[in-house]
This record gives sequence, structure tokens and C-alpha cells, in this order.
Amino acid sequence: MNETPVLHAHDVDLVREGNPILREVSLTVRAGEHWALLGANGAGKTNLLGLLGALTHPTRGTVRVLGHELGRVDLRELRSYVGHVNPRHPLRSPLTVRDVVLTGLTNTTEPVPRRRPTAEQVATADRLIALLGLSERHSARWPTLSQGERGRTLIARALMPSPRLLLLDEPATGLDVAGREQLIERLDSLQRTYPDLASVLVTHHLEELPTGTTHVMLLRDGRCLASGPAEAVLTSDQVSKCFDHPIHLSRTDGRWSVRTGRPPGTRLD
Repeated sequence: MNETPVLHAHDVDLVREGNPILREVSLTVRAGEHWALLGANGAGKTNLLGLLGALTHPTRGTVRVLGHELGRVDLRELRSYVGHVNPRHPLRSPLTVRDVVLTGLTNTTEPVPRRRPTAEQVATADRLIALLGLSERHSARWPTLSQGERGRTLIARALMPSPRLLLLDEPATGLDVAGREQLIERLDSLQRTYPDLASVLVTHHLEELPTGTTHVMLLRDGRCLASGPAEAVLTSDQVSKCFDHPIHLSRTDGRWSVRTGRPPGTRLD
């Protein structure tokens, strides 16, 4: 296994139009780790994910992605080695699932003119489509896909270049319960299939965390409130502080659930 961290951010600040978005955030992600960034809306989760995905530079501090320091490397080239899943994928053409997945080879929204995928590349796309549970929909066109099917298609697309890092920005947004559970099941299967793949998932719902989540960072107002192994960070007290609301956590079969208010059985004095 590669000893170089997949991601390393050190004392990162991000300022936009004079407003501090992130303050002194540090994070190290190693191969095979699966991180979740948790926090309320506006906590800075998506902005931090943008830095980790080489979409932007920090105002202060250093960020190394796959061993390359931002500011000293071509960001466009670096992004081709990072699987960044954007649920707001700006596709307008009625491409099939397979064609959307194949655009992951060129990191483009539309197929590149006069570029034909090889038989091996098509076979890889079909294997990823199957892994994400979409084999029966491989010829379905983008406008006909459900929100959940689109999300899983984009994950397959992100995996086409065989990245070492997968970034997921609120992948369960807009999904019903069935769609959410199908997504989580497939994310767990990815972790088993690609044991060295690292991932970072952004969410503000603990129920959306796959069972394979190994580490968590809690963000509040652009600062890191707590960071480390999931079982140490995800306590009722720390999550309550993160969301500024009394929350009781429980865990069953590796999945987290949340109740607001005092733990069951607490007496009111």
C-alpha cells in the first residue's frame, strides 16, 4: 500500500470576498480510509471538498492531493486522477447510462468528438454499471433516470479512470428511502471491491453514512470541531455541539440513527 497520504490539508483557511469560510482546518486521508464530513448547512463542508478535489486553492495553508501540492501542479491534470461526484452534473444531452459512464475517461460532460472507446474500456464501463446495480438500465437515457439512478451512474463515471480517491458531495440529496438505501448498499460494495480506494463523503444526515465509514470530521462555522475514527468522533455530545441542538445517537448493525432531545429514559428534574 502506498504510504503517501492520498490527501493532506494543513491549517487551511479559505476566504471569499472577505468572509472566512474555513479556518485552520487540517485533515489527512490515507489509502483505504473512508471519511465523512459532517456539519450543518453552511459549515464549510462542500468548500472543503472543493479544496480536496483540486477545484480551488486555499487562501492560506497547504493542501496536497495524491502527493502534489496545490499551487505547484496543473489542477486540470490532477483532477483526472480524482473521482469527484457532483450531484449537479450539468448534462443536457440524452446520453445513455453507458455513454455517461464512458465520459469519465475524458473528464468531460459530453463525449469527445471522433474519440471512440476501446472494447476494453466499454467492458470496464459495463462492469462498473453492474457494480452500481444498473445493468438493466445501461441503455436508458439520462432524462429517464431517477435521481438515485443518476447518482449511481455518476459514481460509476467517476471510477472509470481508476482513481485513488473518490469524493462524494451529498450523494443522497433528493432520494427517497429506497433510493438512499440502494446507494448506501452500493457504496459499501465499492469499499469491498476496491480496498485501497479512499473516499470523502459530505452529508449532514448521519443516517446516510455507509457502514464502512472509518473516519469523521465534524465542521462547525468553518472550523474543525472533532476529527478521527468514526466511533470516537460520533458521540451524542459532540454531534449535539456540531449542530447546536440536543441529539442522541445510536448505532445498529453499523448504521447510525439520530433522535433529537434527551436520551431515552432520561428523567426530567
